[in-house]
Amino acid sequence: MKSLIIVESPTKAKTISSFLGSDFLLESSFGHVRDLPKSTLGVDLENNYAPHYLVPTKAKKTITKLKGLMKKADRVILATDEDREGEAIAWHLANVLGIKEDAIERIVFHEITKTAINEALNHPRKLDVNLVDAQQARRILDRLVGYKLSPFLWKKVKYGLSAGRVQSVAVRLICEREVEIRNFKPEFYWLIDGEFDFKGEKVLAELDSYQGNKLDKLAIKSEAEAKKILASFKSKTAEVIDLKKKRINRNPDAPFTTSSLQISANNRLGYTSKKTMMLAQGLYEKGFITYMRTDSVNLSKDALGACAKYLTDTLGKEYAAEAPKVYTTKSKGAQEAHEAIRPTDVFKEPDKLGLGEQENKLYRLIWQRFVASQMPKAVFDSKTVFLKLDEGVFKANGSTLVFDGYLKVLSKKFEERLLPEFGLKDELKVLALKDEGHETLPPPRYNEASLVKVLEEKGIGRPSTYASIISVIQKRDYVEKQARNFIPTKIGELVNQVLVDHFPEVVDIGFTATMEEDLDLIAEGKKSWEKIIGAFYKPFEKNLAEKEKSVEHYKVEKPPAIETDQVCEKCGAKMLIRTGRFGQFLACSGFPKCKNAKNLAIENASGEKLKCEKCGEGEIVKRFTKKGKRPFWGCSGYPKCDFATWTDPNAPKKEDADKSTEKDDEVEKES
Repeated sequence: MKSLIIVESPTKAKTISSFLGSDFLLESSFGHVRDLPKSTLGVDLENNYAPHYLVPTKAKKTITKLKGLMKKADRVILATDEDREGEAIAWHLANVLGIKEDAIERIVFHEITKTAINEALNHPRKLDVNLVDAQQARRILDRLVGYKLSPFLWKKVKYGLSAGRVQSVAVRLICEREVEIRNFKPEFYWLIDGEFDFKGEKVLAELDSYQGNKLDKLAIKSEAEAKKILASFKSKTAEVIDLKKKRINRNPDAPFTTSSLQISANNRLGYTSKKTMMLAQGLYEKGFITYMRTDSVNLSKDALGACAKYLTDTLGKEYAAEAPKVYTTKSKGAQEAHEAIRPTDVFKEPDKLGLGEQENKLYRLIWQRFVASQMPKAVFDSKTVFLKLDEGVFKANGSTLVFDGYLKVLSKKFEERLLPEFGLKDELKVLALKDEGHETLPPPRYNEASLVKVLEEKGIGRPSTYASIISVIQKRDYVEKQARNFIPTKIGELVNQVLVDHFPEVVDIGFTATMEEDLDLIAEGKKSWEKIIGAFYKPFEKNLAEKEKSVEHYKVEKPPAIETDQVCEKCGAKMLIRTGRFGQFLACSGFPKCKNAKNLAIENASGEKLKCEKCGEGEIVKRFTKKGKRPFWGCSGYPKCDFATWTDPNAPKKEDADKSTEKDDEVEKES
């Protein structure tokens, strides 16, 4: 009896086929085989928002191949991912391939291992229509917002703009943070530090109270006040007046969820969310980690047992927790039936699996986090000493590591600060006293890690969508990265203002979070997807019609022209860098008398113009496709020279990226 198993990707198919015998045929659908049309709305507004699906051209050959394999099989098993997207892919496959409802066999698994696959094959189920409805609802909502709001922005702001239901909220967060930074007014304050000597050992301490008053961070507000306090200290010795000791326990973090993995990979490895998910997808499909789209921190009994055995066998009993550690998630709407991201086999240690360098670094991160989560806490002894000097009391803190616990396998930053063994009334010699001015800092701009964190905290989107959200808002040129931080562009700020002023429900954080909760209720079969969409769309459509009439056209300010040292070869005037619809270009300052204009040549890191590698005469210039959506780089000598590439000549080479992550690792080890 032959069985055809259909999955999404060739890698997943290859891994699963290695566990099964000749009775099984494995084939990939290469993702979705149906979707809403690109050129039209594809949603029937008069018929309860029914979607109109089409088979993309690229999927037709795959469907033909799958239908051919079905003729050789006695049964068809749909083995797409276990989330809503995977359920929808299975549903579309069943429809396109003509599999009758009572003949559908659906299997799901959290890890691609022989045990998990065989267990799933022994317990096939029917399609979960509720999960499919939740995915359809999200897709239709996003389509309605995008296809209805984008033309409005074209008319009222600028052609080519677009809006998205969740992405627009992310842009709003970034814009609001930028406003906070611009409006921030720093406060100035002074701190007073002392350097003391105790039996040949130096002790650093900070002024904690003065004249009986506790000093908070902003207590000393002027340099004159700080100098006055310093001048009041006349004594040459300070006396120990109080000692406090306590034991501090530091607990390990929970194993990774999708969002915490993206945050950690960004902070420690410098990986973008998109790159992290791509690498994690590969690790999952090769069978090395469990499913990487999850918001749960649960762990299976088998995984807990295997981890305890690994720790006992390799590090000793003292490094295995006395009982399995159970964690709870703080994520809104987390699905606790799922499992956290972990290695499928804890005995498969990093650096021993033949993985690529970047894949291995991510696997090491996942492996260490999982193993550490089942280890004892780290124990520190904390000591605080208070030193009386005239009318002031200085405070010095120290800590020592008693037991490393989970820090044995997880490189986590901590600092030991040793203090001598003091006794009450011991005296210390004053070596130096100094004041130092500081100012408060504005809130930091969002980077990928902090943006993912705030999206999760506020219930915006779902962990599986964060990478896409971050990618889209950059692709649309609404935000840009500077030193790994997000800064809104002028057009991004303008679009955000238009949406906030006229479509507040679309970019309202609370409303968007509530919509995610409604999608969860649809997935649980507790709400109708048609009613949820209707409740949003009807007032949205009414407001849109009103705004079409009442809103005036917004003026988009162009960036000022930048003068260059280049001379126009036609009239001799200076050339200017101007910004047009498709980006920056060179234009003659003598316009409109001289209409000479050309693409801007690309410079390398040394500031030299890049020559065409094909003809050696022309310069590399940045151009855009006809619709202006995608940049490419080509020779300025076109059409004489037809050299063109999608790759930015100044983008880091693979070896440079590897060196960068190596540097991150060295910093990580030192810390």
